[in-house]
Amino acid sequence: MTDAPAAAPAAAQSFKRVMLKISGEALMGDQGFGLHPPTVERIAREVQTVHEMGVEICMVIGGGNIFRGLQGSAQGMERTTADYMGMLATVMNALAMQSALEGLGIHTRVISAITMNEVAEPYIRRRAVRHLEKKRVCIFAAGTGNPYFTTDTAATLRANEMACEAIFKGTKVDGVYDKDPVKFPDAKRYDTVTFDEVLQKHLGVMDASAIALARDNNLPIIVFSLDEPGGFKGILAGEGTYTRVQD
Repeated sequence: MTDAPAAAPAAAQSFKRVMLKISGEALMGDQGFGLHPPTVERIAREVQTVHEMGVEICMVIGGGNIFRGLQGSAQGMERTTADYMGMLATVMNALAMQSALEGLGIHTRVISAITMNEVAEPYIRRRAVRHLEKKRVCIFAAGTGNPYFTTDTAATLRANEMACEAIFKGTKVDGVYDKDPVKFPDAKRYDTVTFDEVLQKHLGVMDASAIALARDNNLPIIVFSLDEPGGFKGILAGEGTYTRVQD
């Protein structure tokens, strides 16, 4: 843990292509389930401010606001079926975000790992890269297309395939803490933390597979508060509070 401000903001300014990973729960606002259109629009405006900086943006959105495969499995549903249902939930969230972004005049593509041509493009890496080069926001849906893999792992996989320079993990808190800051007022925030520390201390940034994949490919993860207005843009402008996960 370091007490001095991280040196990351200077590096953050040079990012040209990033992955934004948010949970499905981030889209439900205070209603506890499903989609809350004003919240979706608020997040879309955060993306818009970064898009206007000329940064190429990939997105992966979880599906926990609609259905989470692990929860279904815990209630007796067959795991593979439950995971596919969770993947379909991520497509619904991706379509909602696409609608909000295009309402702001941002060209967007929903790219699904499960073929559903009527609502989304199939995942073809070279085509997705071309979309990014044309300054379209690419929202990758349906995870990796395989059960037993989380959207954290999907975000890390796609970030590597798209040659993103960092993963921005939007959460409800302004970084990574040594314990839950909501429950423990004395929780300490890390300015920087290594991938190995995240795994060894079970800090809960992302699941272990995603952390290992990011570590093996030297892909930094920046954890910040999605509830902080202007937080996403602020980090790219060299401001704000966050934790940088790196080697």
